[in-house]
Amino acid sequence: MRCLRTPGERFANLPDFALTPCYGDVPDPDGGSLRMAWVEAGPADGPPVLLLHGEPSWSFLYRTVLPVLAAAGLRAVAPDLVGFGRSDKPTEVTDHSYARHVEWLRSLVFDVLDLRGVTLVGQDWGGLLGLRLVAEHLDRFAAVVAANTGLPTGDHDMPEVWWQFRRAVEKAERLDVARLVQAGCRTPFSPEVRAAYDAPFPDESYKAGPRAMPLLVPTRPDDPATEANRAAWATLSRSEIPFLCAFSDGDPITAAMEPILRRTMPGAAGREHPTITGAGHFLQEDAGPALADAVVRFVGGAR
Repeated sequence: MRCLRTPGERFANLPDFALTPCYGDVPDPDGGSLRMAWVEAGPADGPPVLLLHGEPSWSFLYRTVLPVLAAAGLRAVAPDLVGFGRSDKPTEVTDHSYARHVEWLRSLVFDVLDLRGVTLVGQDWGGLLGLRLVAEHLDRFAAVVAANTGLPTGDHDMPEVWWQFRRAVEKAERLDVARLVQAGCRTPFSPEVRAAYDAPFPDESYKAGPRAMPLLVPTRPDDPATEANRAAWATLSRSEIPFLCAFSDGDPITAAMEPILRRTMPGAAGREHPTITGAGHFLQEDAGPALADAVVRFVGGAR
């Protein structure tokens, strides 16, 4: 598997994101290894909160969430998925699969970091991958926060706005990553923030991950990931793990998933689920402190 590694100088002078990155190796399918990156904030012995980003962002998305969690005594851990951020970037779209991303993330979270008693915070692909991890390793998790995400099986069609996004990614000769993130936000980006979202991708050869992810969302009942995702739904729908929905009020992509999660997850019953107001799909960018406050209150109540 041929991979690229974004030069470190691309990440110099990131606005409000001075955390020192950490690195660990996970196995690749060819017997080698890939380097994955993450940042941490808060006490090393605090209850761990795993912050998972989605497509096509990276851990920079959580820059206003991390300090709030740290101040509350939580150990906030924000990885970069393979192909994103400071993590290694396989160069072929076909190098990426749903199953591989689940396994890469599992290896980092459990084999490298050995996290236990974890609260998952998953947005976009962070939920698609994170909910699989929870279902397949319930003993490692203490709670779940689903934020503008879901767990598609291909049994129901995706909304048209998502299909528009997928077609735009497929057809783009040059993939403007920062523009895609900006399109999912209500807050206008400064030039520095825009540059930070572009930083992981010096040129098109680094962008196989962002190009691959829309193709990996199950859109038909016989998708390669469907069986595993159905099994995850079955496990989660029987689990009493505390479950919080923290969706924004302005995301046409995932809005329909919130009521489904609320009524399906036993741990969501009888709970007050916050609506993060004034935010789009990337609610961490639009309302990061509000999301962080909801997580802090939830973790305090779930422990």
